[in-house]
Amino acid sequence: MHMADALLAPTVAATMYVASGVTAGVSVKNLRMDEQTSKLPVMGVMAAFVFAGQMINYTIPGTGSSGHLCGGMMLSALLGPYAGFLSMIVILAIQCLFFADGGLMALGANCWNMAFYGCFIGYFLIYRPIMRKKGGNTQLRLIVASILGCIITLQLGAFSVCIETFASGISELPFGAFAALMQPIHLAIGLIEGIITAAVLVFVYQTRPELLEVVGEESSGQSKMSVKTVVVILAVAALLVGGIGSQFASSHPDGLEWSLFGNSEEGYSANMGLDEEEFGVSSGAADTAAGIQEKTAFLPDYAFAGDEENAMGTTVSGILGGAIVAAAAVVICLLGGFFRKKKS
Repeated sequence: MHMADALLAPTVAATMYVASGVTAGVSVKNLRMDEQTSKLPVMGVMAAFVFAGQMINYTIPGTGSSGHLCGGMMLSALLGPYAGFLSMIVILAIQCLFFADGGLMALGANCWNMAFYGCFIGYFLIYRPIMRKKGGNTQLRLIVASILGCIITLQLGAFSVCIETFASGISELPFGAFAALMQPIHLAIGLIEGIITAAVLVFVYQTRPELLEVVGEESSGQSKMSVKTVVVILAVAALLVGGIGSQFASSHPDGLEWSLFGNSEEGYSANMGLDEEEFGVSSGAADTAAGIQEKTAFLPDYAFAGDEENAMGTTVSGILGGAIVAAAAVVICLLGGFFRKKKS
C-alpha cells in the first residue's frame, strides 16, 4: 500500500505529513514515561522483522494480485501503540530513502495509512478490549484480536488511500470505482496478515507472555524462555525472511498497484487500466522529492542499481535493510531516552 508521489497533490501530502508528525510527537511524549527496559531489544528486532516481512508479497489466489505484511498490529501488541508507531515510521522512512519504496512526498500519507490505524485504532479499539476480557482461552482471544484487527485496520488504510487520491483531484480515479477495487482486495490481504500476526503473537505468548501488551500484566512466572532467547529467535527469523524468503515473493502487483494498473498481461483484469508511466498528479514538489530519492536510494526497488535481474540484490536488501532498521530504532530509543529506568 506504499503510495507513489503521483497519487497526491502537494497540499494533501503536506496535510498528511502534519497529521503523522503530530502523532509522532504525541508518541515521543508518551514513550518518555515508559520504563520497560526489555522493550529496547524487542523494538529493534521486531522492526527488522516487519521490514523483512514487507518484502515478501504473498499471492491472493484468483486475482492476479498480492499483498504483504503491514505490521502495525503486530508491533503495537508487542511494543505498545506509541513505540509501534515510531517503529513503523523508521521502517517506512528507510524503505523510502534507501530502497525507493513509496514516494518521499507521500511518506506522511504512507505513515498514516500503514501505521496509524494498526498502531492506534487496532490497539485501543480492538486488541486491548479483547485481551482485557477475563476468562476464556487467551490464545484464542489473541488470534481473534490479530485477525480482526488486521482486517479492519487495512480496510481503513485502503479507504484513506481512496480519500487522499480523491482530495488530490485525480480524475482518472473516480472515488466509487477505486474504492470498489481497493476494499475487497485489502480484505483478503488483511485476513492473511492477521493469520501471520496471530502466529507470531501466539509464539511470543507461549514463550515469553509478559512481552505482550496487556497480556503481560497477568503473565508473571509463565515464561518458558529468556527474553534473550526469544529475541535471538525473532532476529534469526527476520534474517531468514529478509535474506532467503524474499527470493520467493510473488511477482503479482500489490493491492494498490493491482487496483490502479490491473494485471492483464497475465490474463487478469485491467481494473482502472492506468498507464504506469503517465498517471496521477505532476508537481514541482514531487519532482524535487524524486530527485532526492534518486540520490539516497542505493538499492532501488530492493535490487542493485542497473542490475535488477541479479537475485543477490534482493537478499542483500533484505539483510542490510533489516540491520539498518533495527539499528536506527535502537539509536532513536537511546537518544530519546526511551525504555530506561528513571532515577527515583
